[in-house]
Amino acid sequence: MPRAGTAVVVGGGIGGLAAAIGLHRAGWEVTVFERLPGELDDAGSGISLAANGVRALDALGAGDALRAAGCFQRTVSTRSPRGTWLARMDGAELERVAGTPIVGIARYELHRLLRSLLPSPVVREEVTAVEGSTVLTASGRHEADVVVAADGVNSRLRKHFFPSHPGPVYSGSAVIRAITAEPIELSSSDFNLTWGRGVEFGHIVLADGRAEWHAVLTIPPGTRYPDPIAEMRRRFGSWHDPITALLDATAPEAVLHHDVYELVTPLPSYVSGRVALLGDAAHAMQPNLGQGACQALEDAVTLAHTLSSADVDSALTRYDAERRPRSQAIARAARQTGRMGQQLTNPVGIAMRNAAFRAMPTSLMARSMLRYTRWQPPTLG
Repeated sequence: MPRAGTAVVVGGGIGGLAAAIGLHRAGWEVTVFERLPGELDDAGSGISLAANGVRALDALGAGDALRAAGCFQRTVSTRSPRGTWLARMDGAELERVAGTPIVGIARYELHRLLRSLLPSPVVREEVTAVEGSTVLTASGRHEADVVVAADGVNSRLRKHFFPSHPGPVYSGSAVIRAITAEPIELSSSDFNLTWGRGVEFGHIVLADGRAEWHAVLTIPPGTRYPDPIAEMRRRFGSWHDPITALLDATAPEAVLHHDVYELVTPLPSYVSGRVALLGDAAHAMQPNLGQGACQALEDAVTLAHTLSSADVDSALTRYDAERRPRSQAIARAARQTGRMGQQLTNPVGIAMRNAAFRAMPTSLMARSMLRYTRWQPPTLG
């Protein structure tokens, strides 16, 4: 067995924390640096973790805590603005086939859960440079055997180690989202999605009875609304229940607005020397398949496993070989799904898509989802 070493993780989001936990379970000494002093800017939103993400957390020893803190989503549904069903998938059947449920949870709860599994707190300090596998911060030089670049879609480390890469580009869409201020009575804990013309509205229920909603808009980058709730009412006020109730239950200050950027040009490698890129730093993708965080969790488990079973250079080569083809294929699929879903604006195209969805057997739709979520994690120590 290779000896355990020291690792520095740059970035305290879901992927970075998961990588730190996995490496710690493999016997590594790990330090996590996060430049933001408090919660990350997306912490006030919710997330649905598909089976592969849940299994990754199982491998990290966090699956039971996730299930206890989350809310199982028993149906996955898509509707038109009038409320007409386009597709409904039985989440219980998906759970039976996949072996684990879809779980919805607030991002800040997931961050808190992951931080609780670290042997030492996240260091709230900005990484100013990386020289080889030495990380520089205001407090000094931090030597490591491996550096994990988990610093997000606008990764400084990706730009440093792959200077010729064009970097992230605007996807054409922005996400406006929030968690309701109080519990709200809804008919189910389903994952609900509604497609309109160039827009999407979705919501999930959280374990404490509150709900998270999101709206995806096809708008120019940098667009901001002085009163985002009023804008949401203007766009979605005539749509089916419970959209108006969700907006009414939301405090204006809770609304988040993020332009969606992605890596359209794939990276040639997820590794540079002793630096491994992970999550959005490696493969930022559109959210249409709900796989962004799940792929980061897969990265984390795979990286920890390879570093526990081979020397560092061989392990990083294997990590790149295992993770790059799968995650880049899913990023391409997410982009294509967006074009046929929320970003579709042509009325004839929308009518054809809706008819195709209504005619599609649910078994075929479930198989298409399982194509992305069937991943099984390696065993960690």
